[in-house]
Amino acid sequence: MDRPAASTAEAETSLSPPSPFANPHYRWLLASNITFFLALHGQAVVRSWLTFELTGSKLALGQVAAAVAIPMLLMAPFGGVIADRMARRGLIHAAQAAVLASELTLLWLLVTERLQFWHLLCGTVVMGLAFPVNLPARAALTVTIIGREGLTSAMAIAMGAMSATRVLGPLVSGILIDLVGVEGAYAFGAMLYLLAMLLLLGVPADRAPAAPAGGRGSVFADMGEGFRYLFGNRVMRVLLPFSLVPLFLAMPAQQLMVVFAEDIWNVGSSGFGVLQGMSGVGGVAGAILVARTKSTRRLPTMMISGLGFAVLLALFALSPWFWPAVVLVMLGFTAAAVFGTLNNSAIQLLIPDNVRGRISSIMMMSVSLPLLGTLPVGALADHVGAPTAVAGACTVCVLVLALFWLASPSLRRVDEALAESETVESRR
Repeated sequence: MDRPAASTAEAETSLSPPSPFANPHYRWLLASNITFFLALHGQAVVRSWLTFELTGSKLALGQVAAAVAIPMLLMAPFGGVIADRMARRGLIHAAQAAVLASELTLLWLLVTERLQFWHLLCGTVVMGLAFPVNLPARAALTVTIIGREGLTSAMAIAMGAMSATRVLGPLVSGILIDLVGVEGAYAFGAMLYLLAMLLLLGVPADRAPAAPAGGRGSVFADMGEGFRYLFGNRVMRVLLPFSLVPLFLAMPAQQLMVVFAEDIWNVGSSGFGVLQGMSGVGGVAGAILVARTKSTRRLPTMMISGLGFAVLLALFALSPWFWPAVVLVMLGFTAAAVFGTLNNSAIQLLIPDNVRGRISSIMMMSVSLPLLGTLPVGALADHVGAPTAVAGACTVCVLVLALFWLASPSLRRVDEALAESETVESRR
């Protein structure tokens, strides 16, 4: 009588995908990713500090941001092609070695008191060029290591870790600038980049993706193949723009948080830090929720979390009190993390490995585009105030998400597409 119960228990256990942490190679990759993003977010603060010290210009801060965004946008399609042609671990090491060399050069110029603003711009351009190679390769390597079974959990863990580094990186760098000076803070960031490279050695070397049966074409032909796959696949064609809707809302709201802290609630820089920190805490919480949830009904959860994010952020913008607004921003960014993790993992599950790098690079291009959303919302805030502008953007977000649901049969059948993809994969 005990045997059937044991068999049932074994069957249930076999249906549950193993934890990504059970895979030692994933643990090494995750440690490398965390260290890399700690350095990335921390060095952004140090670089901004240095820029303002050297120039005293707000325009110069915008120029540094553009020096990252423009090369990243231009390089992204090429980075995806490269990630689909080369072994991913070696590619990550090469891209990160270029960043480390640039950072060490800037550190030497800083210590020898020779650093000038144009040096910082050049170093930032190197980062913008390396980023579109580094990230698609890291995403593709995650799929190679984990496989399809635990991919959603693995991506949720990675997104939670990235949200945490977005809080911890700037915090640690700010403290280090006060304790050991800007030179020590910059040196610490460079050491983190080196450590991220060393941690990646715990991941076994992979092989370059197999070439198509007819051989590889030119770089531009491969790039065109990636775009043709994207536009030729109905589900993918709607999932990618669908993912951008909350991003166009989130980015302006984060940029305007300083306005809420200073002008609406009068809580100063400490209150601004609390708002930014709680948005990061929400991102971690949302990622944990996805990692612990095994539901196959992905689209309803995406819709609820996307709409919830918009509503919660509208309530945050209209709140006359600071501390309730802190809770609302945390809950809002929890919902945003759930939406983003489910959407991104759905894309990774649907795309074949031979175009994974190229689609990942297109996703990266799309992530940089919502920066443009700060322009109309910021301009509107100048005329009607930040609360009305953000609440208006939230209203637009709700309407657009609803329009996607009503107008796109392909979106409504995304769970079916994922199930079909899983069936095809299991037959191989």
